[in-house]
Amino acid sequence: MGIEKDINQQKFRNEYQKSIVNLIYTYNWITEQIKVVLEKSDLTMQQFNILRILRGSQAPLSTLQIRERMLDKMSDTSRIVDRLIIKGWAKKMVCKTDKRLVDVTITPKGQKLLAVIDKQEEQLDSIIDTLTVADAKLLNKLLDKMRGSE
Repeated sequence: MGIEKDINQQKFRNEYQKSIVNLIYTYNWITEQIKVVLEKSDLTMQQFNILRILRGSQAPLSTLQIRERMLDKMSDTSRIVDRLIIKGWAKKMVCKTDKRLVDVTITPKGQKLLAVIDKQEEQLDSIIDTLTVADAKLLNKLLDKMRGSE
């Protein structure tokens, strides 16, 4: 029965509606699973996403560049970066090429935090360990197709 049982809804208008509801429900379920891992480090998903973006960048990034790479485009990037700075996980500096801009980089403390979380990747992977690798590939293909980015 699947999603119908999980949300106690016996009928959907059509399979498209059911798919959308299922995606939203599954997104929220996965988010809660990830939060359990990140809460141990006093880290939100948006903060985690920004730290990973900064770690992967070869050069400092502006908040606009960070926002373009974020998974959650609705986030207030500047506010989240400020919280990372307060916690000592990131730092701001004046842009070398344009003094009107501010660049952001990850600090050694932020690198260390991500190294700890990296060790928990198997725990994060276990969230969807009911899927085979072939299932995961198919799911990725279907989601890309849905967004028109296949």
